[in-house]
Amino acid sequence: MTRVAVIGAGYVGLTTSAYLAHLGHDVVCADVVPERIDALNQGRIPIFEVGLEEMVRQGIDGQRLSFVLGAETAVDDAEFAFLCVPTPQAADGSAEMGFIEDAARQIGPRLRSEAIVVNKSTVPVGSTRAVEQALGREDVFVVSNPEFLREGSAVHDCLHPDRIVIGSDDQAAAIRLAALFEGIQATVVVTDPATAETIKYASNAFLATKVSFVNALANLCEAVGADVRDVVFGMGYDPRIGFEFLKPGPGWGGSCFPKDTRALLHIADEAGYDFSLLRGVIAVNDEQHERVVAKVVAAAGGSVEGRTIAAWGLAFKARTDDTRDSPAIEVVRRLQERGARVRAYDPQARGGLEGVQRCSDPYAPCEGAAVLVVLTEWDEFRWLDLDKVRALMAVPSIVDARNLLDPAAARRKGFVYEGIGRP
Repeated sequence: MTRVAVIGAGYVGLTTSAYLAHLGHDVVCADVVPERIDALNQGRIPIFEVGLEEMVRQGIDGQRLSFVLGAETAVDDAEFAFLCVPTPQAADGSAEMGFIEDAARQIGPRLRSEAIVVNKSTVPVGSTRAVEQALGREDVFVVSNPEFLREGSAVHDCLHPDRIVIGSDDQAAAIRLAALFEGIQATVVVTDPATAETIKYASNAFLATKVSFVNALANLCEAVGADVRDVVFGMGYDPRIGFEFLKPGPGWGGSCFPKDTRALLHIADEAGYDFSLLRGVIAVNDEQHERVVAKVVAAAGGSVEGRTIAAWGLAFKARTDDTRDSPAIEVVRRLQERGARVRAYDPQARGGLEGVQRCSDPYAPCEGAAVLVVLTEWDEFRWLDLDKVRALMAVPSIVDARNLLDPAAARRKGFVYEGIGRP
């Protein structure tokens, strides 16, 4: 059983710890928040992620997973140390390295010889060198192993990854790290650290590009009277295109796409390349927020000043409680700026916006509302009683920013329905 240390018990660190313990390794996960460590050792996790709490409990019960306060304690006798600490975005779009360098300085003196330090956090290209300097050790290796987890399906993605990317200048270290994932059926891509780090940014930027493309396409469909759902259906059967990430909506968000697209743009600027395509992708996304707001304003008769707007969804996507850079939050914020009173329901979302009334069930926001706007694609919204919703609303009007509801069914119930890119 290999001893593994994971530094950071946030989203990436906690998921990484749980699935490595699931693979049979002896995992010690460290964090700096005492209350979080106490809760985790009792099997209580601070985030909503399907299957993760069960996997954490299994690791604890099997004595393969434990949580400690302080990075130094975690790395004692560890063969691998995964750095899973935050890399917040600076004002210029670059990823700040302060936390990861601090963690490296803390664990450097305690690492055993020949240990492998794994950059799991999303870091700027060339970060392995910065970590090596912070460690101050010539007898350990620094390897890049970017994560490709999708919030809402992170446990599945850990156990069934599309690929495992390892960036290392030392072939033996890369082989040792690859062996840690024995039992996982996936292609292993071994390359140099800078390339591995670029793969992470490039992957998310490309997926963001697909989403911005389909949102722009939906806007075109509205202009020419086409149905974007059928257009995408016709496109997706081409294996070069596929169906994934071609669902129009209020824009992309979350903890990865906004940060990684801007970081890649910063990397390009630093290298002297004008990545105008990616600038357009980000601009289209910003415009999409405003287009949804405009639809709500139009549905309210031209003004939302003093009107009650019901919002279904605040999380940036379904199956997660994450509201970081959520397009739903951005739409709600812009409606508030126009004088709207917003009441919202989300089954899991953490936090929200000041001035937004959070409701405990999906029907409560609809009472007296001039418009109902669907902002997160929670499946439960499909099956709600539209007759009850209509009876509660002041005006039976729906702006479905996720194309989640059946337009014909909504209209039969007496609603004025407006989707994204649909007649």
